[in-house]
Amino acid sequence: MVRGGWAGHEPVACTELFIGFLRGHGASVEVAETLTAYEDEGLLDRADLIVQCWTGGTLTEEQEHNLVHRVRTGAGFAGWHGGIVATAYEARDYQFMIGGRFLCHPGEFVDYDVNVTAAHPIMKDITDFSVRTEQYYCHVDPTLEVLATTTFTGAHDAPETAGAVMPVVWLRHFGHGRVFVNTLGHSPADLQLPQTRTITERGLLWAAG
Repeated sequence: MVRGGWAGHEPVACTELFIGFLRGHGASVEVAETLTAYEDEGLLDRADLIVQCWTGGTLTEEQEHNLVHRVRTGAGFAGWHGGIVATAYEARDYQFMIGGRFLCHPGEFVDYDVNVTAAHPIMKDITDFSVRTEQYYCHVDPTLEVLATTTFTGAHDAPETAGAVMPVVWLRHFGHGRVFVNTLGHSPADLQLPQTRTITERGLLWAAG
């Protein structure tokens, strides 16, 4: 678990929500609070799952190479919100692996609906739900397996977004690895919404294989 970056996303409090859950499923959890963890090939080789919560970071070429290589060769990679899609903007291989990057959230904190779009075990018994948080507008890869979406209305001084159907939860097979992304999760309160927490917990297990 690699956490840090912009403090506004409360990376410590947010990741702490899932450490007990992972341990309860038999995982041994190691926590790193520096991106230099991606320089430790021994640490990466031990990882079946890498959970990242790091907003606004910059990866060195070595860090990017090691991380992307480990996921391609079989590790899971998972995260939520800015901790996974609003970091390492200059790292093209990282961006390709993730399958999406954050651009903006018109209106800041707004009310919107999340629509379940796939019959996948991660979404079992979860129906459409409403949230009040940032509605992430991202550039996304067309090959993603999308599990949930939101539709922009063009409000909040962003008329060009009207009708845009944007992925909220997606999966990506990357080489022998698995990538899980949930764009919800600005704060611990957001992550503790029952639907969001369940989706994230199941996504972590799915990414771990």
